[in-house]
Amino acid sequence: MEIYKKDWSYETKGKGTYEITDAVAEGLYESRLDHGIASVFLRHTSCSLVLMENADPTARVDLERFLNDLVPEDMPYFIHTMEGADDMPSHIKMALTRTSENIPFSNCRLQLGTWQGLFLWEHRNSFHNRNLVFSYIGE
Repeated sequence: MEIYKKDWSYETKGKGTYEITDAVAEGLYESRLDHGIASVFLRHTSCSLVLMENADPTARVDLERFLNDLVPEDMPYFIHTMEGADDMPSHIKMALTRTSENIPFSNCRLQLGTWQGLFLWEHRNSFHNRNLVFSYIGE
């Protein structure tokens, strides 16, 4: 068993989903591993990761709208608002979703379904530099 680790950063432009599948696949290629597990970890508490359809962007728009309706900004009972109205809602959205994903790989290819992609989901209104750790465990 071998392990290959890659630190990666991505600058978001505010709320939305940003596909990072190709970056994970590039790290896998660099690892020179044939089969195993790719683990992606996001080192933040106000954004998340989501495996989602990557063919039709309206699926992600609907998901984002649903979560925004579920956790709206400017709720009068939020007290963690030092960084603005999106501060506490972004933490709640992160807690309801995920900050890590595991994807199997075989023959040096991520074993995602036909319409699946991995997305960094920014929950803050403004741009942020987001740091991720890709770990590849395999042979």
